[in-house]
Amino acid sequence: MTEKILEYMMGHAYRPMTAGELGEALAIGDLGRLESGLDELERQGCIVKNRRGRYGIPQRMNLRVGRIDGHRRGFAFLVPDEPGEQDVFILSEDLNGAMHNDRVIVRLYRHLADGRKREGKVIRILSRANERVVGTYEQNGGLGFVVPDDRRIWHDILVTGQAGGEARNNDRVVVEITRWPGPRRSPEGRIVEILGAKGDPAADVLAIVRKYQLPEAFPAEVMKEAENIPLAVGEHELAGRRDLRALITVTIDGEDAKDLDDAVSLERLPGGNYRLGVHIADVSHYVREGSGLDQEACRRGTSVYLPDRVIPMLPPRLSNGICSLNANEDRLAVTCFMEIDETGAVVGYEFCRSVIRVRERLTYNAVRQILEEHDPGLSNRYNRHIEMLESMKDLCLLLRQKRLLRGAIDFDFPEAVVTLDDAGRAVGIGRRERSIAEMIIEEFMIAANETVAKHFCFLDVPFLYRVHEKPDLDDIQELNEFLGAFGYRIRAGGKGEISPGDFQRIVEKVKGRPEEKAVTMTMLRAMKHARYAPEAIGHFGLAARYYTHFTSPIRRYPDLAIHRIICETLEKGSLPPARLKQLEGMMPAYAQQSSLRERVAEEAERESIDLKKAEYMSGHIGEVFRGVISGVKSFGFFVELDNTVEGLVHVSTLDDDYYRYDDRHLVLAGEHTGQTFRIGDEVKVRVAGVNIDERRVDFELAPDGINTRRRRKKSAANKSAGHRQKR
Repeated sequence: MTEKILEYMMGHAYRPMTAGELGEALAIGDLGRLESGLDELERQGCIVKNRRGRYGIPQRMNLRVGRIDGHRRGFAFLVPDEPGEQDVFILSEDLNGAMHNDRVIVRLYRHLADGRKREGKVIRILSRANERVVGTYEQNGGLGFVVPDDRRIWHDILVTGQAGGEARNNDRVVVEITRWPGPRRSPEGRIVEILGAKGDPAADVLAIVRKYQLPEAFPAEVMKEAENIPLAVGEHELAGRRDLRALITVTIDGEDAKDLDDAVSLERLPGGNYRLGVHIADVSHYVREGSGLDQEACRRGTSVYLPDRVIPMLPPRLSNGICSLNANEDRLAVTCFMEIDETGAVVGYEFCRSVIRVRERLTYNAVRQILEEHDPGLSNRYNRHIEMLESMKDLCLLLRQKRLLRGAIDFDFPEAVVTLDDAGRAVGIGRRERSIAEMIIEEFMIAANETVAKHFCFLDVPFLYRVHEKPDLDDIQELNEFLGAFGYRIRAGGKGEISPGDFQRIVEKVKGRPEEKAVTMTMLRAMKHARYAPEAIGHFGLAARYYTHFTSPIRRYPDLAIHRIICETLEKGSLPPARLKQLEGMMPAYAQQSSLRERVAEEAERESIDLKKAEYMSGHIGEVFRGVISGVKSFGFFVELDNTVEGLVHVSTLDDDYYRYDDRHLVLAGEHTGQTFRIGDEVKVRVAGVNIDERRVDFELAPDGINTRRRRKKSAANKSAGHRQKR
């Protein structure tokens, strides 16, 4: 019913109609059924009912539907449902009680025609996202308030009378909202869970889990379903599978990884080509479409990796057990074999359902030490795999070179590694660099993902793709203003086209230079966020026409969803029309849900790392560290330490001179001393303070903290700035 209504209303000749007029036009005699369909479409934001009782399409009524992205200063943006459409700025007084992440309808009142960003006003709230909010309970006289952890929820929540329960001042709590905010009214609520005292490491991470509504416990019926799955592969499960147990396969993962969903094999063919095997855990064999396990996996969307815990997409019996490609155990897999020639081109491929037996569980560190450091002890221990590992290195570099030549962007951001004590408190922060070991797995997985995506796109069956749109020209213009300070520029083609190669050329130019981190991070922010879609519209960052996520079905739902399609196609050859139509209807919902859950997981993981960084630095107040200036603003400059911790040196702490900000060259310059601070300068800083709640670290310049090579007269600084401007 709803599809029929929406299809008619999307027609070019449609004009707003009442329910009765729509019933006549569509020949629907059951008015009650029609109105139910209209109500459902209105709840979803697909259609809007105006004051005269007529139904229309939002985009044709100067309206936009989407999600509110709040800002701590009170204003917000609407992120439209329509992919690629520009965000809409909303003043605080135009939110009409809408809060961060609420789904709303916004009326536009300023358009792009005047050269400015679009602005709008919330006219309807479709659904609320913050029924429960995590924060700190504060008592003030006879009143209590919960100050939300998420600063994008800028209302404090009033808690009165018995609604505070047994919460005490400065407890971390979960508050359930009982009355939503209005234009001049704060929200009200009652405390439903006390997480622990403020400052307790376990309570702080649990607060992040609750804030992002990450589901820790699995429903009882899902756990029961998981318990019925055997922990060993039975002989009856091998029918229709290729037996690859004699093939030498290995896994290469981190030391602490337990959910091993990809294994690799490599052979040299008589003609010199490589035969690469990428063997992925066949999770779809155990998690059947529509089952309780499947519905819960779709709801979670992805596994979430926090410093002190993993919140898995599947119960541990599957994720760490029967689905994990543990060494020396039979495991069911979906295999992609690729024949790759000496240029790095995939000249042949095949897919099959298989049974494998991993010979060795290798780690990134071990492979790095073997291939880069030629560690004699490890080389002797893994002697039987050395030749294959060396070939893997050669193929990896070949594939990487081919990918970069076509213009793929190769950002290399070091990852923070957190060490915790038994109480969960951060006692160490380090950085994990990308070595040849990580690159081998990365390149092999990219090759498999591209091969699978291209095959099933040409097969023309419903599928899920990993897509990454081109950046907006407005974002490129802003990026170029930043890059200009360093003498770089992204140059559009004749028709204003931007290619990933334009980005990669700058990545190569800044490699090893002081401004590398700042430039690459700013470039990354100028690009769109990759997402899932039912259409293969390409991946800009990888310079790939076809791309999907095939390689991690234990921890990503899109991979699991396409495994079902792959296996079903392999088994049946072709899918009947009814099944194709069913899958076609499922893919958009899967794409939207998976993209949403991925963003939630990313935010939770990022915030938990920032929390632990602040927690760690709180134990080092007064200590001096070496760092590099990573950003310069009018209010001061940011310094990144070797351990990836970043903090701010506020301009007010620079008391030896008056400092002015040159926004054209991104420099803070002293009026009298000629001292300058610019991105890439090496400095020594003292930890002045830490705000764990806000994940903020404050630095001060150490007395001997200025790199003497940066001391210069004012005239010399101006001359240097002028020279850079001409480049």
